Amino acid sequence: MAKQNDELMEKLVSLCKRRGFIFPSSEIYGGLASIYDYGPLGAELKKNIKNFWWRWMVQKHANIVGLDSAILMSPRIWEASGHVDSFTDPLVDCKKCKQRFRADLLENESVCPNCGGELTQPRQFNLMFKTFMGPVEDTSHIVYLRPETAQGIYVNYLNVLNSSRLKIPFGIAQIGKAFRNEITTENFIFRTREFEQMEMQFFVQPESDQEWFESWKADRMAYYHKLNIHPEKLRFHEHGSNELAHYAKAAYDIEYEFPFGWKELEGVHNRTDFDLRRHQDSSGKDLTYFDDATRERFIPYIIETSAGVDRTLLTVLVDAFEEQELEKDTRTVLHLAPSIAPIKAGIFPLVKKDGMPEIAEKIYRLLSPIYPVYMDVSGAVGRRYRRQDEIGTPYCITVDSETLENETVTIRDRDTMEQNRMKIDDLSIFFFDKTQS
Repeated sequence: MAKQNDELMEKLVSLCKRRGFIFPSSEIYGGLASIYDYGPLGAELKKNIKNFWWRWMVQKHANIVGLDSAILMSPRIWEASGHVDSFTDPLVDCKKCKQRFRADLLENESVCPNCGGELTQPRQFNLMFKTFMGPVEDTSHIVYLRPETAQGIYVNYLNVLNSSRLKIPFGIAQIGKAFRNEITTENFIFRTREFEQMEMQFFVQPESDQEWFESWKADRMAYYHKLNIHPEKLRFHEHGSNELAHYAKAAYDIEYEFPFGWKELEGVHNRTDFDLRRHQDSSGKDLTYFDDATRERFIPYIIETSAGVDRTLLTVLVDAFEEQELEKDTRTVLHLAPSIAPIKAGIFPLVKKDGMPEIAEKIYRLLSPIYPVYMDVSGAVGRRYRRQDEIGTPYCITVDSETLENETVTIRDRDTMEQNRMKIDDLSIFFFDKTQS
């Protein structure tokens, strides 16, 4: 089974590079460890995942608004949050092969898993990338690349509250880059040093925190079901006392069964009032909330939902990937949800004559201003279907001889491979219904 899972990941990584989803970064210079670039299809898929999350989290909730905070922030923020002192992993070095490892991930902390050599004693390694602002490189000019997007939300809590006229309960959502100088990276884009987060911080009355925590747990699982991820490959993992972060009252991970095991996909955390209280104490600013209805003043509790864009993208690719053994060949297909598929439709004239290419071009002009579509005129139509199946295109439109008679086309479904006829004038409504859910 382990060998089959390794082969599956190898096939997926190969497909991602071959078809333009994901490339190793700086490849012509030998690459840069655990950093990746997104190609044409990958960039489109990534954008669609972020848009899907934004619609689900912000546009569908009247009491959740968006934010885009800066990557570089005052270093005092990271001192107040505890990242400067506590955002560390235990690091060990092999005295023989010089490889570095996270000590807490090793079965035997004294023996190198690579060569069997002796390991050094663990030492704490801070995961934040450090740089300098301005021309002078000294301790007074140190700044950090943010290791998470949440702190940008907390320090803008008052600005959002005062400018948007929101009342508790309300949320602030953000999508943005984060950076962690991981000791060990693994499993393609699952754990990298540069990544993108989708986070929402929901501010509530302290006595209502458990109710909202359970509500957001259910909501976040429903979100992944809507992405067409197989439900049997998803589960909740509750953090035990030995896992629970010092600031958290309760925490659950939504885990997915990857080929390399059950791993965290998203975290849902009850952070209590820890973050706002720390920033209030550090900055001297009053971050309390006054409730007009109860005439109470308090520091809100925070329910956090935190997911990775790159990790979600890997999940949908793994979950969608299938190889079907047919009579004459193997069909590779990505069963991506139509709402996030990079290309919504392939458009094919059956032959390059009798006006079919011109009608296909007309359909392309009709749909392309709204939906990413691709027109393919070369090769047998079966091979054109296969090319679109492999990149997850949910529908293919074929212009044939019947089109010339009654202005209908064939719509072929990627998952069922069923074909039905449809009026050209009905295509826009069809794709709206199928791709906007």
